[in-house]
Amino acid sequence: MLNKIGLFWLRDDFRFGQNDGLIEATHNHDSVVVFYLYKQEVFKEQQAQKWWLNKSLLNFQKKLNKLNINLEIIETKSFKIFFDKLIKNKDFSIYWNKVYEPDFLKFDEYLLNSFKNKNIISKRFKGNVLNETDEVKKNDGSPFKVFTPFWRSAEKYYIDKIPPKKKIIKKCKKKVRYFKNCITPEKILPKKNWFKNFEKIWSPDEEVALKKLQSFINDKIENYSEGRNFPNRIGTSKLSPFIKFGHIHVQTIWNECIKKKPKNIGTLKFLAEIGWREFNHSLINHFPFMLKKNYAKKFDKFPWEKNSKFLSAWKKGLTGYPIVDAGMRELYATGWMHNRVRMIVGSFLVKHLLIDWKQGEKYFRNCLLDYSPANNIAGWQWVAGSGADAAPYFRIFNPILQGEKFDKDGEYVKKWVPELKNLSKKFVHKPWEFNSENFKLGRDYPYPIVKHEDARVKALNAFKKI
Repeated sequence: MLNKIGLFWLRDDFRFGQNDGLIEATHNHDSVVVFYLYKQEVFKEQQAQKWWLNKSLLNFQKKLNKLNINLEIIETKSFKIFFDKLIKNKDFSIYWNKVYEPDFLKFDEYLLNSFKNKNIISKRFKGNVLNETDEVKKNDGSPFKVFTPFWRSAEKYYIDKIPPKKKIIKKCKKKVRYFKNCITPEKILPKKNWFKNFEKIWSPDEEVALKKLQSFINDKIENYSEGRNFPNRIGTSKLSPFIKFGHIHVQTIWNECIKKKPKNIGTLKFLAEIGWREFNHSLINHFPFMLKKNYAKKFDKFPWEKNSKFLSAWKKGLTGYPIVDAGMRELYATGWMHNRVRMIVGSFLVKHLLIDWKQGEKYFRNCLLDYSPANNIAGWQWVAGSGADAAPYFRIFNPILQGEKFDKDGEYVKKWVPELKNLSKKFVHKPWEFNSENFKLGRDYPYPIVKHEDARVKALNAFKKI
């Protein structure tokens, strides 16, 4: 047991299970302080996540208190300045888990070297992934650019690993404070109180995540392969925000799925979705330029259009295409959107409206509770056709047919677009074919901002120019 205080840098690690950094800190020190660095600039364009972060900190604080561990929140403008100042103290050992973004991993190396030079014990641990981003490679040592062979290799690589011995977080002997001028979780909340509905839907907590997982495995995973496509059904796990903030480790998800439903088609499909997350993290770390630019450089020449009116209509769910509008309204109201609908609204923005995918990515970043650079950017580039292993550009989702296929009775649309609640399933996805005294297009619901057939032709012609 080390005499010095143990510091644990909390990032996306709001869990007790499979939290190697925090476990190591409590096993090595009588007193541990958990600290979170709040950088306002990071969350400037991630407003929805401020609410989730606030609740996560409050819940985690309560649990840590029972273990005689303080959670201290420090607002900073620069991680580097903070740690350069901290390192002068030398009265601590420090632990943290990885975050798999290029800038964070690079900064980790700077920290490890800085602490080493000052003879300060510092340990960095594996974060919330199955495989490290540099572990899964082709036979020639180069990174995979296509998902299927990546996952085939990654899956086997992970299965063949020896599972780590389970350890638990120990209760500390003495509760101490370490940092001055800490802030409260309340200071993190967005100024605009649009998130009031979130509290009716979400509870950012590890126990909730574990219960969701068990409920999903018991009741839904067998039909996941088909059920995941229908937004009016509860066919998905809705674990994505919990995974993003580390309330649950993907290793825990893997273990529980394999233990209970190992050979089920739904299980394999669900784990493949975890695989996509692994693939996306691999991509952004091997090709970090794609965080800001097109992976396929030919799309740099794409003739995107700047149309603020169209962009605004898309954001507000007023495009005149019910399935698109339902998805955008669900996003704003809940901080989440069904994955099938994410593809539909994404395709509509970049192919029907010819608006740069970066605009959509930016809006999702601000509204999604499960936002992560890897998944969001890779997802948008997949839809746009500009990413690695992306959908071909000519694959243009027909929002009418998508609605009729995956929301046959219009239940999803009617929930989020109540203006259409009295329309029959024959008209709910094409309300322009319906007209009565009680419902008039242009008055009760907008006309389509573009015509599908014309937009498709225009999109394909634009693609020919690159």
